[in-house]
Amino acid sequence: MTSDITGTDGPDDTDLATGSTAPRTEHRNLERALGAHVRRLRRQKDLSIADLSAAAGISSGMLSKIENGQISPSLTTLQAIASALGVQMSTLFAEFEEQRDCSFVKADQGVIIDRRGTKAGHVYRLLGHGLRNDVVVEPYLIELHEDALPYTNFQHAGTEFIFMLTGSVAYRHGERTYELSPGDAMLFDSAALHGPERLNQLPCTYLSIIVYSREQP
Repeated sequence: MTSDITGTDGPDDTDLATGSTAPRTEHRNLERALGAHVRRLRRQKDLSIADLSAAAGISSGMLSKIENGQISPSLTTLQAIASALGVQMSTLFAEFEEQRDCSFVKADQGVIIDRRGTKAGHVYRLLGHGLRNDVVVEPYLIELHEDALPYTNFQHAGTEFIFMLTGSVAYRHGERTYELSPGDAMLFDSAALHGPERLNQLPCTYLSIIVYSREQP
């Protein structure tokens, strides 16, 4: 017996949405990206829409529609706009072709980083890095071996998230201490002094994700 699946609806966007409260990003198309880049270049050169349209030999109304992503201009029109802006036509497509960052690290291949606490036997394995953006995200796998020592003098800008994987520690943040076992998590302001105060069960490992603004005063 076969089942009739004709007309069965697939999952829509709401079915596939995550629980994150982060705002959605719009699906950029070529027209919007192209128009935004033309507008940016025009403003950088301190040109009005009338100035650029006259130099390119097109109407102000057409240029306005191009900048707002409302029409798909011909290659002849794009060449005229590029010439009027003094750039190569390929430059107009640069924003659309920009790639999103992605960092991939195979198991056991994270880069070992020398950080505060290294001398106390804390091993930091960097699991990825961002290539651009104003916000820096540093994910570390931290390993504490049998010769590790307590260290509570970590202090840096940003926010830190810790997820305990193996072993157990008493982790200090500011004036409080938290007992961490596998599956426990912490999210805290990393400007306060923090770090493992008691090493209850070694070896232990935990994931540490540090997030901060790239430009710090």
